[in-house]
Amino acid sequence: MNFNKRTLVFLHALFFVLGFSLIFIVGWGGAATLLGRAFGSSKALIGKIGGVVVILFGLHTLDIIKIPWLSYDTRPEFAGDNKRGLAASALMGVFFAAGWTPCIGTTLGAILTLGFSAQTSGQAMVLASGYALGLGIPFLLIGLGMERATNFVRRFQPHLRKVQIASGVLLLAIGVMLLTNQLTLIAIWAQRNGFFLDLPLGAGVTPTYFLSVLAGLISFLSPCVLPLVPAYIGYLSGHAFTPVAEADAA
Repeated sequence: MNFNKRTLVFLHALFFVLGFSLIFIVGWGGAATLLGRAFGSSKALIGKIGGVVVILFGLHTLDIIKIPWLSYDTRPEFAGDNKRGLAASALMGVFFAAGWTPCIGTTLGAILTLGFSAQTSGQAMVLASGYALGLGIPFLLIGLGMERATNFVRRFQPHLRKVQIASGVLLLAIGVMLLTNQLTLIAIWAQRNGFFLDLPLGAGVTPTYFLSVLAGLISFLSPCVLPLVPAYIGYLSGHAFTPVAEADAA
């Protein structure tokens, strides 16, 4: 993977993180705002639309259907379509966040409580941005690591199709869960069984921005978030692995 391709894959990861961060900041932190209320009323619909889109991307990854605009942004000769592809990554982040219910620990619970009031919604949105930043850091690191993964796959070219099939199946599974609103059950199960990781803040304590970032980072390791990671890797692999096969075939 050359520098341009490496940068492009990371940009897809960045726009994915920006997409779900927007939902966290406006939809969760700004629940009392006009946009927050609009998101709350349309969250289920956005999640279902996202499920359909993820399923289509999974079928595209499996080569069952062809969606040209999902491929153009991975090829240097179609550089003019990169913005469209990055917008798709941002939408993917929005869809994932809309169809997913986060585990509510003490840190996020305090942020959401502030977001329910118009007087404190601004503070909640700032803290929610910190939580989203912490949660997004591992996703960005995965994006940076796709280069090594691509180099590894290049050594085992005969197995590339298996990687694509696994990625497509994972995307299909998450897409179906988004479409049927089953993804939220994972968060409910993790919450009930105490598997969610969070900072031990006392009741009624308002977290600082640094603690919000730290809490988001820790929550990445919880069962509420980890199921999204394979689908996310599958999505990025559509931008990273497929061009390897095309380059080697050329």
